[in-house]
Amino acid sequence: MQIIANGLTTVETPRLLKFLQDYVAKESVERFVVGRPMQTNGRESENLQHVQKFVEQLQKALPDIPVTWWDERYTSVMAHQTMLDSGIGKMARRNKALVDELSACIILQGWMERRK
Repeated sequence: MQIIANGLTTVETPRLLKFLQDYVAKESVERFVVGRPMQTNGRESENLQHVQKFVEQLQKALPDIPVTWWDERYTSVMAHQTMLDSGIGKMARRNKALVDELSACIILQGWMERRK
């Protein structure tokens, strides 16, 4: 129903393309929503070139699934705040994989809400 975003898992970058190919082979995927790294002033982040390179590989590997970019500014801050609000302990809040997973949920939820 695409009402609420939830985390799937965190995958290391070198394994990500293969993971997505395997996932798409088993599950129906309408599109990929990719966080666009931006600086707070609205300019492109230095990380954007790395993400663009990956997206190019993704589009070549899975050309039938569209990719949508979504501004990812402040998602890590929001993820940390979410962990604080939910009472997650200090050590767990240092878990980068958890922060990344929550940030991805925030990106996807933002995109879904904008579509409504």
